[in-house]
Amino acid sequence: MGLPLPVYSRPLNPVDPLAPRPAPVVYAVPQAPGGIDPQLFARAKAALNAHRIAARDFIGIADFSKPSSERRFHVVDLRNGQVESFRVAHGSGSDPRHDGYLERFSNDFGSYATSNGTYTTGDYYHGKYGLSMKTHGRDWSNNNAEPRAIVIHNAWYAEPDVLASNGKLGRSQGCFAFSRADQRPVMDKLAGGRMIYADKLA
Repeated sequence: MGLPLPVYSRPLNPVDPLAPRPAPVVYAVPQAPGGIDPQLFARAKAALNAHRIAARDFIGIADFSKPSSERRFHVVDLRNGQVESFRVAHGSGSDPRHDGYLERFSNDFGSYATSNGTYTTGDYYHGKYGLSMKTHGRDWSNNNAEPRAIVIHNAWYAEPDVLASNGKLGRSQGCFAFSRADQRPVMDKLAGGRMIYADKLA
């Protein structure tokens, strides 16, 4: 005959079925600095970590949800949250009606479209538009950036007088094209393998 089974007067870890349950933990999207869309900022921060970008002082965020008439390219100082915002042109293949809004992205050769995703900056060089900077696409959606010659440069169609005349900037062939005055501060802060994240939320 075996030993009798132990009898407990109550459960070891009693749970009152009528007791209120704790509220689920909700993790808020990090506060985005300088009016940048919080969802886009969160995507950019996630890309910074996913691609293990070494330089983490400045990043660029291009919000192509906004029209080219707005200051939609943000240079963010991650150390203190300060932001400088600039106008940037998008590719003609992304805006076939030329209404100032980016309609679609493409990574295809000959598309003349803007590509979305994570970029890092490359070398300076002198090209058609003078001093320019190469970019490297880090995602499947923009990995043709270097062979497509998607670069940072200035262009006449990104100057303020074009905006004043037409209500929008002209279009690039997929490059990040800035006015001459804006190009230099963008390149100065994002040079050396720093990240640019380009996307559209809607």
